[in-house]
Amino acid sequence: MFAALRNWFDERFDWDNLIAPLRHKTVPTHRLSYWYFLGGITLFLFGIQVATGILLLLYYRPGANEAFESVQYIMTQVKFGWLIRSIHSWSANLMIFTAFAHMFSVLFLKAYRKPRELTWVSGMLLLFLVMGFGFSGYLLPWNTLAFFATKVGTEITGQVPIMGKPMMIFLRGGEEVTGATLTRFFGFHVAVLPGLATVLLLLHLLLVQRLGMSVPPKLEVQWTVNPSARREMTFFPNFLLREMMAWYLALGVLGVLAAVFPWNLGVKADPFVPAPAGIKPEWYFLFMFQTLKLIPSKVWFIDGEVLGVLAFGLVGLVWLLLPFFESDQPSHMKQWITGLAVFALAYVAGMSVYGHFAK
Repeated sequence: MFAALRNWFDERFDWDNLIAPLRHKTVPTHRLSYWYFLGGITLFLFGIQVATGILLLLYYRPGANEAFESVQYIMTQVKFGWLIRSIHSWSANLMIFTAFAHMFSVLFLKAYRKPRELTWVSGMLLLFLVMGFGFSGYLLPWNTLAFFATKVGTEITGQVPIMGKPMMIFLRGGEEVTGATLTRFFGFHVAVLPGLATVLLLLHLLLVQRLGMSVPPKLEVQWTVNPSARREMTFFPNFLLREMMAWYLALGVLGVLAAVFPWNLGVKADPFVPAPAGIKPEWYFLFMFQTLKLIPSKVWFIDGEVLGVLAFGLVGLVWLLLPFFESDQPSHMKQWITGLAVFALAYVAGMSVYGHFAK
């Protein structure tokens, strides 16, 4: 039966030639090869997000008077609705985590080096979009925590000089966080960001397919000197089967988290009540939030919050263009950049933990 089906597709689409690039594509094998799975796991979790998001859209209503009740209906009346929402929420967090892990693995393996500069740039832009997904989707249940966290987040955006206030009004749909903000964030979350992410994702996958997977610099030198030492496996089916096993593992972790720790809905947002004490953003913004809290209110003649926002913007730009800064640097400078990356990882992790326990 499968042979007949394959022949049917082959007669109409020339199946063998269609998958020929996958058969010829190879993946380097070495002691750090398992880091290659992170990109595929992130892609898999993005697929979970799309699938569960479509199911949630069947019942969700994006209005200030209906959003909370529609999510409540999904969780209490729709069969397995609570599970679908938990999977959607947990997969969003896991996707952001694996995207960060993938970014740092690419950084430490120096996979952004020539000729893969644009692969790094497209990947970083995808990371920024993934964080945008998290920020826009956080408000959609319209609960108290999400409402005030969004209010704080958009106020921080408003601190950007010159463009800050117009950007804040654009994000909120007005001066304050209202139902218009919810509708606008819903549009970003289900239309604008997915469209941009699809284009960037296709570009990123095309660049990976065209340029192949990088190997650590030392190993690259060894293989150049001694080509017989080179070890590779075919992408299809060898690496793909291993990647699918990683997806299966990620699905198992996701299922356990969603079933054992279902995502809570909280209390409906009320713009007229004071903000809860100790309100904090989601964990992937926590290191920035905590940094801004520690900066003095005035640094010379500049507002501390403004200085912090500008500093994070500059760091983000440098991170985005990192391959172009390193390409012509001597070897000792490249080691210094690796040290800076280690510091960045330690800083993000340390400030996130500190922000989680700080009052």
